[in-house]
Amino acid sequence: MPNVLFSWLAFTAYSVLAFYFWHAQMRGKGDVLSRGAAGHWIVAPLLLHGYLLAQDVFAGGGFNLSVANALSMIFWLTLLVYWVARFFYPVGCLQALVLPLAAVAVLLPSVFPSPHQLANTELFAFKAHIATAMLAYSLFTIAVLHAVLIALVEKRLHHGSMPRILQNLPPLMTMETLLFRMIAVGFVLLTLTLVSGVLFSEQIFGKVWQFNHKVLFGFISWGVFAVLLWGIAPTAGAGASR
Repeated sequence: MPNVLFSWLAFTAYSVLAFYFWHAQMRGKGDVLSRGAAGHWIVAPLLLHGYLLAQDVFAGGGFNLSVANALSMIFWLTLLVYWVARFFYPVGCLQALVLPLAAVAVLLPSVFPSPHQLANTELFAFKAHIATAMLAYSLFTIAVLHAVLIALVEKRLHHGSMPRILQNLPPLMTMETLLFRMIAVGFVLLTLTLVSGVLFSEQIFGKVWQFNHKVLFGFISWGVFAVLLWGIAPTAGAGASR
């Protein structure tokens, strides 16, 4: 019961902040408020959301990987990324876009509870492996959504029309820089996931490491992101030297 009350409290805080920052964004003051003292108000529901996630995912000493928890984690991490990024980039509009989504996401585990838990969850190595994998998956999902938003803005620019809500977005170069930094962090987490799976396979899964389709796709994904990051490194370096 306390978790349900906390969920509604976080939902209310997110909703109030979403209304406040959307109103400021429409007046062209979203970035100023986001980077000022008002931006710190998001910390309270963000911490409460993180606490609820920990309670739901690790309920009863297990590890609950329900769809509701996964979606809640994705939007919590998205808001966290944009909140940290606001110290370095003008991403007030992006933060305003995510706030109402985070408000809905924080309620999902309470509205759609799932008793499904994985085995061997008492092992720290297992929890670390799965948690790292979930964070990597979440960051890559955020990166995909971010890339779709970039593509939408670029298309609108070519057509000479831009919806009001997208008019105050950061410059495309800023959004692309943030995109590749999210991919880089996700790549590091994916690397840790693969390494921990290989080194602690017997402890985590109860059998010695075996090469199967899951491992194959994991390493293929790692290779794709490695090539992507390696390909943009010279461009980033050239841009920084100008």
